[in-house]
Amino acid sequence: MNKHLQELIELSKNDQAIDSYNPQLEAADKKIAKIQKKINVIQKELDTLNTEISENEAKVNTFDGQLTLLNEQLTLNTKKSKDITTEKEMKALSLEEDIAKEKMTFANEEIERLQRINGTKKELLEEVSEKLKTLSVEFDETNKEVSSEKAVIEKSKATLFIKREELSRNIEQKVLSFYEKIRIWAGNTAVVGVKKQACYGCYMKLNDKTYSEIIKADEICNCPHCGRILYIEPVTEEV
Repeated sequence: MNKHLQELIELSKNDQAIDSYNPQLEAADKKIAKIQKKINVIQKELDTLNTEISENEAKVNTFDGQLTLLNEQLTLNTKKSKDITTEKEMKALSLEEDIAKEKMTFANEEIERLQRINGTKKELLEEVSEKLKTLSVEFDETNKEVSSEKAVIEKSKATLFIKREELSRNIEQKVLSFYEKIRIWAGNTAVVGVKKQACYGCYMKLNDKTYSEIIKADEICNCPHCGRILYIEPVTEEV
């Protein structure tokens, strides 16, 4: 077999080994992302609950302020009633008191309603907070586990990268550049085997002349259909 072809086959297999770790790294990252997504949803729910509770408390404070003013108004009306001399003035004062009392009743009812709502929301807030704590613990544990997994993978990849540098140094620059150009679009299928007289990159049938040249392996041969570098795999070589 052509020396350059042998070198490219070995380099290609090494590149495939490097990239074979990518799905594992992606799967590890997805574990973290999945939990983080749940945490984000829970955090959003917490933020919404806190906002709603704060808004209701602000409304309660507003109604409390109204009650204070209305109480002051009723106290002032009581003092005024002592100086009333006509029935008309008495009716006007009585009307003011009735309106003030209605407003006070409404304010007290709203305060009670809002406090009930907040009571329910605060109970829910505690439940959601517990969920967040549980997810945070799960996130930390998973993150440690994933970090450990990725460290092992990166160590293995580093070894393969070192090997790639060694292989690349031994390959003629022109041949290496040729391989890298194909690899830009073909990825780790830049160098593929031939089975049943077909390119196993594009799966197109090869003509007899091309197939014969690939079998001889005197030169680097490209697929006439897709341009990948081809070779005969020993285990599938046809007799």
